[in-house]
Amino acid sequence: MTDQQGSTDTTSWYEQELAIERRYVAKLYERLDGLRDEKQEQLKRIQAQGLQGSFQNQSERDSFASLYQDRINQLNAVDDRLVFGRLDTEQESHRHIGRIGLSDDERTRLLVDWRAPEAAPFYQATAANAQGVARRRHIMMTGREVESFEDDVLNSSHPGEASQTLLSAVSAPRTGVMGDIVATIQREQDEIIRDEMRGVLVVQGGPGTGKTAVALHRAAYLLYTHRERLAKNGVLLVGPSEAFMNYIDQVLPSLGETGVVMSSVGNLYPGIEVVPGHDRSAAEIKGRALMTEVLANAVSLRQRSIPETTWVHVDGIDLRVRPVQIRRAIGHARKSERPHNQAREVFVDHMVRTLYDQLRDIVSPKREDGLVNKADRTYLHQEIRQSRDVRRLLNMCWKPLTPTGVVNDLLSQPKYLVDAAPMLSTSEILTLLREDGTPFTDADVPLIDEAAELLGELVADTAEAEQSLNQRNVDTAEAALDNMYNALEDIGVDGIVTAEMLAAAQEPETTWASVADRAKADRTWTYGHIIVDEAQELTYMQWRMLFRRSPLRSFTIVGDLAQASWADASADWTTVLEPFAGQNWRLSELTVNYRTPERITDVATRVATHAGRPVTRPKALRLGDFDPELIRTTDEDVGDTLLHVVQSQLERHHGGLVGIIVTADQYVDVYRQLESAYPGRVWTGAGRRRQRDLALVTPQQAKGLEYDVVIISEPQHVVASANGSVGDLYVAMTRATQSLAIITTARDEDLPAGLRDI
Repeated sequence: MTDQQGSTDTTSWYEQELAIERRYVAKLYERLDGLRDEKQEQLKRIQAQGLQGSFQNQSERDSFASLYQDRINQLNAVDDRLVFGRLDTEQESHRHIGRIGLSDDERTRLLVDWRAPEAAPFYQATAANAQGVARRRHIMMTGREVESFEDDVLNSSHPGEASQTLLSAVSAPRTGVMGDIVATIQREQDEIIRDEMRGVLVVQGGPGTGKTAVALHRAAYLLYTHRERLAKNGVLLVGPSEAFMNYIDQVLPSLGETGVVMSSVGNLYPGIEVVPGHDRSAAEIKGRALMTEVLANAVSLRQRSIPETTWVHVDGIDLRVRPVQIRRAIGHARKSERPHNQAREVFVDHMVRTLYDQLRDIVSPKREDGLVNKADRTYLHQEIRQSRDVRRLLNMCWKPLTPTGVVNDLLSQPKYLVDAAPMLSTSEILTLLREDGTPFTDADVPLIDEAAELLGELVADTAEAEQSLNQRNVDTAEAALDNMYNALEDIGVDGIVTAEMLAAAQEPETTWASVADRAKADRTWTYGHIIVDEAQELTYMQWRMLFRRSPLRSFTIVGDLAQASWADASADWTTVLEPFAGQNWRLSELTVNYRTPERITDVATRVATHAGRPVTRPKALRLGDFDPELIRTTDEDVGDTLLHVVQSQLERHHGGLVGIIVTADQYVDVYRQLESAYPGRVWTGAGRRRQRDLALVTPQQAKGLEYDVVIISEPQHVVASANGSVGDLYVAMTRATQSLAIITTARDEDLPAGLRDI
């Protein structure tokens, strides 16, 4: 057979195989559409039932409606590129791998879910350990169309050779949103994703090793594998910022999961809208462990006696209240070890009994024969509780508190903060103080959460409000029934409806909510598993808040200590986790950098190691085509230089996404320059990127994100704004997948070590 004949035969075989794949994938989409139509019809029938039946029937209807809607959402989410692989075994059988599992009406498996044990060899098989796999096929699709495929014949492939599919994926232009890596998961990533769900798993990996992708795929895998265990409590995925959460928000649905709670740390507390915090010094203080003591002191200071004897007026009678009586009541309440708002009831009960004894002796003095008057005087308790003087006095001594109120007062009232935080210096006190009513930041949320634990719920007030609402409904119902009974009597019909029955009908309908929806609205919700990305950024107080939400200590913690923003960041995970997990955690490491080329990682690593950061050195998958550039300019020309560099990079990487990283104090000026030169093309991370190809972010906002090109303005400012930490600069440099350019007006001696010899 000639070379030409061999080439013709190979082409013919490829076209035949491609046609086979296209027919099979079309069959899978036909099944997907059928299932979606079926669920939509079931949902339509349920919704058509309306509000008929009992409350139980309505609740069941809502549950089924939500179940059908969730399934429809899942089927919609996997519509794009449903299939991505096929395994051919040595026994000449094959199975297709996809985003979800599909079977026909006879329950014959048509598509294997990527999380199923049968799919594991797709990621784990190598030439050295084929696991019974003869051929691994990567199927490339656009939408619903099979474009091409590539085969790895495992008995002839080199074990360490990266597939062309993987190289194409990591070199592809960035889109501004994260794509899943389900088709290109590598062995070490897959082993972490499929690790058992016990205790605390720490995943350490340098930039570009796929930490975030591993975290997301692990969330999907755990929900699939441990569905029954996690269905009740759910999985929480925590990221560093809202920009990051927007970046990843479509990954889990595309993997077949729609029920994970995804939140930045700042949005974990229900009902609080946080604003970006720019005072890093204040944030650092708020993150310290000593803030637990400060908050405990702040609550305790709201439990106070009176300086001297006072009098209260109860139903025309003056009663004396002495400081010692208040102190005894406070001591009694504190011994109950209840949260502040529940302990307040103990305090109030004790003081009411004290005042009752005094009032009873006045209202019902002992008889002349020395016997006690046994007339019923229990109504006096109510008289005391309803006295305006008594309520004012008791609130002054032990007021019901809210978490936001405590934190706001603590940070805005100098004397209150000084008294609560004697361990802080004067400069630290001044750093924390701010105007009353200042919006809360991410760093405030753990303080509010801690205060909520110390205070407890306002149970009594809530119960009284509900009772009042129910009574109003009953009163309204009785008035309506009076009118209705008169009309019925006129025609000789007896009424059979009570006021209570009608009032119950006026209560708001209780609708079914998913686990994710209920968890988001409940501060005290505890999760079956928590996944934390960019974990090196968390403070002690943030860790405390997260571990409070997982009593079983079931965590996947993903991060890189070298990328921490804090100047005094921990050098090892033991220091970070010991207060919360002791020694009960295990470490896995990612060793391959899939994103950043070697030319860039070498320079970034040099910057970090010169500053003493504990850098892991993952092996870069690619050398890269472009060396990093250090572009020197003057203060007068820095704006024009930036625009020139942006234009040159746009021309070099046509269609790519350019990330311009600047400090917060540069941000507004740079935005105006870019928007003037490139109107409508600047993306600030808010909303969808659409066609905008210039992303303007701060180093903090860039965490976890990636761009084809990164341009850093004034690296020495990046370090200075982080109080001397090179962590943010290291992060910024390693966001690039193709090119890195750094613009500076600084002299050599003012540049971070490691940049001077680029």
